[in-house]
Amino acid sequence: MNDELLIEAAMAARSACYCPYSSFPVSAALLAESGGIYTGVNVENASYGLTICAERVAVGSAIAAGERAFKKLVVVVRGGGSPCGACRQVLNEFAPELPIIMVDELGKVSSRTTLSELLPQAFGPQSL
Repeated sequence: MNDELLIEAAMAARSACYCPYSSFPVSAALLAESGGIYTGVNVENASYGLTICAERVAVGSAIAAGERAFKKLVVVVRGGGSPCGACRQVLNEFAPELPIIMVDELGKVSSRTTLSELLPQAFGPQSL
């Protein structure tokens, strides 16, 4: 799959972000091994700790659809930031070597990396 299609899917999802407290929209698009694309957006909550990140929403949507293996993730965030630690841990459960493309709010790629680079010495199923 072309990276541009995955970036477009993540950019298109941005309009659904629910971020009334931070005004910091984050969207994501996760490519499954099957070829399916699952998007997610951040969903904030007045009880801030209950906020859900876009990456975890995408993973949850994919898992609910029966997916278990992933090929690539695009995260769209102002300035092109990377997934938080909680998202890294959830992603590690399914794809420790997952390629990640970080994109700014204008759709420009800010960096490319892998989950293993973002989460070295990760704890996962292999650790049990």
